[in-house]
Amino acid sequence: MDGVARGFDTVGAAVSGAMFEPVVRLGVTGLARSGKTVFITALVANLLDRGRMPGLIGARNGAIRAAWLQPQPDMTVPRFDYEGHLAALTGDSPRWPLSTRAVSELRLSFRVQPRGMLGALSGPRTLHLDIVDYPGEWLLDLALMDMGYAEWSADVLARIARRSEAENYLRLVAQTDGAAPLQEPQAQALATAWLAYLRAARDAGFSDCTPGRFLLPGDLEGSPVLTFAPLPRGAARRGSLRAAMQRRYDAYRSQVVRPFFRDHFARIDRQVVLADVLGAIHAGPQAVEDLRRALAGALAAFRPGRTGWLGRFLPLRRVEKILFAATKADHLHHSQHGRLTAILEALLAEARHRADFAGAETAALSIAALRATVEETRRHDGVMVDLVRGTLEGGRQAAFHPGDLPEDPARILSPAREGAQTWLGGDYGAMAFLPARTTLAPGDGPPHIRLDRAAEFLIGDRLR
Repeated sequence: MDGVARGFDTVGAAVSGAMFEPVVRLGVTGLARSGKTVFITALVANLLDRGRMPGLIGARNGAIRAAWLQPQPDMTVPRFDYEGHLAALTGDSPRWPLSTRAVSELRLSFRVQPRGMLGALSGPRTLHLDIVDYPGEWLLDLALMDMGYAEWSADVLARIARRSEAENYLRLVAQTDGAAPLQEPQAQALATAWLAYLRAARDAGFSDCTPGRFLLPGDLEGSPVLTFAPLPRGAARRGSLRAAMQRRYDAYRSQVVRPFFRDHFARIDRQVVLADVLGAIHAGPQAVEDLRRALAGALAAFRPGRTGWLGRFLPLRRVEKILFAATKADHLHHSQHGRLTAILEALLAEARHRADFAGAETAALSIAALRATVEETRRHDGVMVDLVRGTLEGGRQAAFHPGDLPEDPARILSPAREGAQTWLGGDYGAMAFLPARTTLAPGDGPPHIRLDRAAEFLIGDRLR
């Protein structure tokens, strides 16, 4: 009866909201170091002060009369620390904020005056935008919901077989008999070694770091649900090490992954997926292929398609729009942005076609939520070279040419799919720039690249 009552409350609140003050839930995710926290902070700052948002039609034509922050409606979800992150990015000593470590939420409300005769008759209306921030590592876990322990183990062990970061773990597995009786110290040693591999793989630029809660355990740290690791196929007799690993993996799926999907992921209307494509290219062909596989597997968990008018009254939602964004475009000269977007589109071709077929609108962009560099051109060895210049750790200024991306994305994807160790005929670098010191004019948000176009695609249709 309690469940039925909660269901009626949920439907009643949804009906009231959809009719009088509609709510759009925007999910923001991406893999490690893709810039989720910076994206949300810069997006909110530029929606509050819209002077740098000419690509957002509702801001350009004056339909957005006001925007303000409100307490989020989910009392048990932490609030996204917008003010603290903005202070870190725009202070006297700008720095990048800490990365996402758990689900958080922020509500931004708009007063919108629709254009045209009907808008003049109806008067202004209120729209609430609930921005949901969650770690990309948790997004990858959604692919585990339909994957058993034996299948997951075989998949990850095959993929890491040639990685130097996995040598210690693979050596330990080779010495382990999964059919032997469970010894808890042995299980903990395997889980610890697997965690060490995941950390090393993430630092090396790989994306397939599952289970994601190993890297972001929170209050689950040390619990049995995070004390398992992949083992080769074999008998899983009652009381054996392999049986214990399988039981804990199943508990992880049912008690950690599925509640996240039910309580947060399944309620999203619009979604932006951020990817550090430049970082993967810099790390090498294997990291690019790993990024392609990770995104394709994770995006299979989306329920793309149009919700329809009735769906707005029910808790079962579909993702109507998905934006794929290659971040850190300010690390390239603008002449390279089109090539970066083409590589992103090629990486996501399979997943994007599936979403398009289901009825969702998709788009791909190269963006910089907070622009940290300026462009310049210099002569080098008699040739004019396009550079980006920014501030490095310690305050030193540096001009940098990361290399020219190929016009044909196949020159990136083909070596990646074939398992090449290094790039042939290309050398792509990356530089860790700090945020630039910025003096903002009244009404202007922080400088960015195409953040206005991203906002127009994601929510522009609801702000006119």
